[in-house]
Amino acid sequence: MPETSVLAYLLSKASKRLEALPLEALLCAQSGLLAAPEYPIAAIAAAADALDVGTDYWLRAEPVHLVLQRDSFSLSEPCPLTVAHEHAQAMIASLNAHFVTDGLKFALGESGAWYLSLTQPPSINTALPAMAMGKNIAHFMPQGADANRWVAYLNEVQMLLHVHAANAAREAAGEVAINSIWLSGGGVMPPSLAANLDCDIDAVVGSGVLYKGLAKHSGLVRHEPLTSLRSVITQLAGCAHVRVQLAHDALLVEDNFQVLLEGLKKRTITQLVLNLACYDQTLVAKIKPLDLYKFWRAAKPMSIYLV
Repeated sequence: MPETSVLAYLLSKASKRLEALPLEALLCAQSGLLAAPEYPIAAIAAAADALDVGTDYWLRAEPVHLVLQRDSFSLSEPCPLTVAHEHAQAMIASLNAHFVTDGLKFALGESGAWYLSLTQPPSINTALPAMAMGKNIAHFMPQGADANRWVAYLNEVQMLLHVHAANAAREAAGEVAINSIWLSGGGVMPPSLAANLDCDIDAVVGSGVLYKGLAKHSGLVRHEPLTSLRSVITQLAGCAHVRVQLAHDALLVEDNFQVLLEGLKKRTITQLVLNLACYDQTLVAKIKPLDLYKFWRAAKPMSIYLV
């Protein structure tokens, strides 16, 4: 991010802290969820993804591509991979047929996300994919009493996917193979979050299933993203506290941050909090209109804040 960008300018005026949590985990914490031992991201997302979560234990089972390094495998971006609906259906059907006697049930959400449900909680801890991106995945495999069994399951998944016809079709079309799944966000559906929010959020704007799920489970009004951030701010001008999910592409649009800067200057925004994801960390920046007068704070590259 260049020093001349509006985001760099906003960050130069903000009070900042670097949280040792991926963005998804931070959102759960900000919504009043407890990690027990993980945040139940999969159950919350699946419930918003047209799946009946019931009392089962849910994990995200995201389709991924593992890259062979010199002496290890690493998780490559993007994660999860985009998978054609017919290919996803075929692969999940094969996984369910293979693991039927093990009690593993794979499911495809309305959004295209992959999930895994179990009637009983497994004795494992998993890592969010943002924590493992580009690193040796051996350090981020399932941990706990049942770790060996689950690593064996993943090996079976990899062998099954390696010879799957849907992967052959992907590679013929120039797409990378889905050579594994990434398990994360395990848990059962928690009690309603309506009484646990650490701030009085009025509305949520976002299309991601986690945002949908958190809004639904917290009793919040959720709006689909509009054509521009300016339109969102205009439509929700009567709300005191709004949480907005910006898609990755939107973060590259300078005008979006210009809109936020204008709001601070005009005091239609009385406090702006930015959660900026950087793999296993999240930069949290808080800016108030008076902070814009801190003329002695010069803009710096984004990398300065993420060390």
